[in-house]
Amino acid sequence: MRIAVTGRSGQVVSCLHERGKAAGHEVIALGRPELDLADPASVHRAIVAARPDVVVSAAAYTAVDKAESEAGMAHAINAAGAGAVADAARELQVPLIHLSTDYVFDGRLDRPYVEDDPTGPTGIYGASKLAGEEAVLRSYPDNSAVLRVAWVYSPYGGNFVKTMLRLAADRDEISVVADQIGNPTSALDIADGVLKVATNLVASSDSALRGIFHMTATGEASWAGFAEAIFAASAERGGPSASVKHIVTADYPTPAKRPANSRLACAKILEAHDVRLPQWQESLQTVVEHLSARAA
Repeated sequence: MRIAVTGRSGQVVSCLHERGKAAGHEVIALGRPELDLADPASVHRAIVAARPDVVVSAAAYTAVDKAESEAGMAHAINAAGAGAVADAARELQVPLIHLSTDYVFDGRLDRPYVEDDPTGPTGIYGASKLAGEEAVLRSYPDNSAVLRVAWVYSPYGGNFVKTMLRLAADRDEISVVADQIGNPTSALDIADGVLKVATNLVASSDSALRGIFHMTATGEASWAGFAEAIFAASAERGGPSASVKHIVTADYPTPAKRPANSRLACAKILEAHDVRLPQWQESLQTVVEHLSARAA
């Protein structure tokens, strides 16, 4: 497959390059200045020129706290930009995979969220991503799959795993929030899932393959529990480690309110696409191994 993906250096883009190449696909990364999500005309030109078999809408405004003071920019990129990507895919009549987030929910449920649970973002970032979902499905409902992912980490870009290891190089103890829970998900696994979904969409026009899906790692953790697992995996390889002090959200105030419960139920994508991402603990070992080898 010839896959056009928005963004150049994001976690999912980098992992799609790695996994896509290994699987024999051609992955074309489209980013600024050729493609600027804040400039719909550039989005159209770049995607049409790429002549893809499938489009992956992965780039986004992801500065969760900064979005609280940059609402216009967040919506321009995450909502209008996503809609422009969908418009281009519709013109080419090729499938579209759009990545979204757990932040479209308010986090108040006491169970994992399913796809048709009511949304209710608590901040600008989540609201802009929800608007992006709506723009995609309004523009191109018949041939789009929206994949909600969560707590993304990888060997690339900035993410929680790399931040924890960087802090552990200088500190013996790190305070981490323990009253927010979710599904830590490797972007390498997300890339594998995206490739499987893309293959299915290209091969079949079945409407059951389209719509909104949750796609996260199997298993759950708090941020503090995730941090402890990171340090254990790093210590096994002779890397930086620290003890974790469990704190509550109120002890670490941020401009944007995070969902207390970010868990997503993934039965729908398993049934429709036969996609089940691995246990997060297994995938964490792979990412830490990548990072340890790079450091060595």
